[in-house]
Amino acid sequence: MSNSTDPSDYCTLDICPITEAYVYYVPSLAGNAFYLAIFTILLVFQLVLGIRYRTWGYLAGLFGGLVLEIIGYAGRLQMHYNPFRFDPYLEYLICLTIGPAFISASIYVCLGRIVVVYGEHISRLRPRTYTIVFILCDLISLLLQAAGGAITSIVDADQEDLAQAGINIMIAGLASQVASLAIFMVLCLDFAWKVRNSHQKLNPEIHMTDLRNSIRWKAFLAGLALATLTIFIRSVFRVAELQSGFHSSLANNEVAFMILEGAMIVIALLCLTILHPGICFVGQWNNTKWSFRKSRDSEMSLIPVVSDEDESQAN
Repeated sequence: MSNSTDPSDYCTLDICPITEAYVYYVPSLAGNAFYLAIFTILLVFQLVLGIRYRTWGYLAGLFGGLVLEIIGYAGRLQMHYNPFRFDPYLEYLICLTIGPAFISASIYVCLGRIVVVYGEHISRLRPRTYTIVFILCDLISLLLQAAGGAITSIVDADQEDLAQAGINIMIAGLASQVASLAIFMVLCLDFAWKVRNSHQKLNPEIHMTDLRNSIRWKAFLAGLALATLTIFIRSVFRVAELQSGFHSSLANNEVAFMILEGAMIVIALLCLTILHPGICFVGQWNNTKWSFRKSRDSEMSLIPVVSDEDESQAN
């Protein structure tokens, strides 16, 4: 799939069949322009909210994800006018494949802070462990997807084995993302179950209690869950799509792509923007920031302090 064999050197829709293009359909102008506009607007909102509430880690992942979505759909818009061009196809393929990995990182950042809100002592893992482990998994997934995309983009048309190796690496990256999201959702459900059965052991700080009881907080949790689910659905779809091959019916079904890729990511990003943690944490975002020292101190604070007077009374 090298640009040395780019069909745009000699093909247009007037003289070449669509089967000579990189996808066997003409990408929708209206649909792709709509997604491009949505992601551009959401990027502006994320920048404003991120700077306003100083949610830097959350902003970093979503900024990267949204920029990649914008580039990807810009590529698809170019393909509407000429689906035989290689560069726009490459923009679409690579950017839309790796973009959600950045979005997932922002979700992972939130879980550690959620644990602090409810109480680190009722969690199986410390807040820093959730964040570090899942972001590392996300990084591995991202590197595999990017490496696979790079290999696929530079090989010549007659190097089918190398091209397939690149596709397989991309599939491995997407599969690792699916596995990470699945484990993440299981741990979230496990933590939710512990919270449900630990009402008397939750973080006793009054500002955290007020936060947990707020409607905005409950909406934030619901939005985060929906965003995670939609990214998971999208990732499963992309694994199936690549597994079937670039020339399969699934890979060339624009309706399936627009729903299971585009719509799923739009829903996720709407949840992560409308229910922004800067708003939904009710001013407590910075108070939930974990650190290695803070984790130890918070654990020590849960140990009952027995005074000499208490000991004498007990005796």
